[in-house]
Amino acid sequence: MLNKMKERRTVRQYTDQDISEELLNELLEVAARASNTGNMQLYSVVVTRDKAGKEKLAPAHFNQPMVKNAPVVLTFCADANRFVKWASLRMADAGFDNFQTFMAAVIDSMLFAQTFCVAAEEKGLGICYLGTATYNAAPIIEALSLPRLVVPVTAVTVGYPAEPLPEQPERLPLAAIVHQEQYTDYTESVIDALYKEKEALEANLKFVKENNKETLAQVFTDIRYTRKNNEFFSEEYLKVLKQQGFL
Repeated sequence: MLNKMKERRTVRQYTDQDISEELLNELLEVAARASNTGNMQLYSVVVTRDKAGKEKLAPAHFNQPMVKNAPVVLTFCADANRFVKWASLRMADAGFDNFQTFMAAVIDSMLFAQTFCVAAEEKGLGICYLGTATYNAAPIIEALSLPRLVVPVTAVTVGYPAEPLPEQPERLPLAAIVHQEQYTDYTESVIDALYKEKEALEANLKFVKENNKETLAQVFTDIRYTRKNNEFFSEEYLKVLKQQGFL
């Protein structure tokens, strides 16, 4: 299984084959066994199969084609609502309307999501994470009728991969991300060595040229993830956290 996991890739194109409710529920049951904070399971997932539902979600995900084309879209949410209501009914006062609880719920929901994805890929399915769930949380909250203390953290499209499979994207060498015993900061020469192979890839060189930039880093900072957009979506998400009761 480890060798298979090393070969994983993000899949954005799917066949018309549906995912049975039995299989989907089995995968979600496996995912629910993931570690979580204090065994409180501060997460929920909204399953969208209906065409109209996917069309309603698509604009919030910048109309990426796989949102409409995947048989299933899963929206994973940080959710303190369920626990707070349970506590109230059992004469307990849950102080969960705060940032600390939100962070715990984010960790819980991402562990749940990733465990689902690993299990899904083991069954031959393909997945694609959608970071836009935090970019446009407000319209997703509206589309899915998410109540107070529930906030979308990520979304995942799921389906059987269409041929041909996409190429596996590059990764930095393990030395770039693993620190032994304590964090060792990066010198200029180490940064050069760690990113040398990534920067030399033909696809990335083409990426730089197509975007009329001097370096690959500039493509990320000037085109894909600009300061302006980062600050804008940060403010929008903070508004959502206040609106939903976490701040």
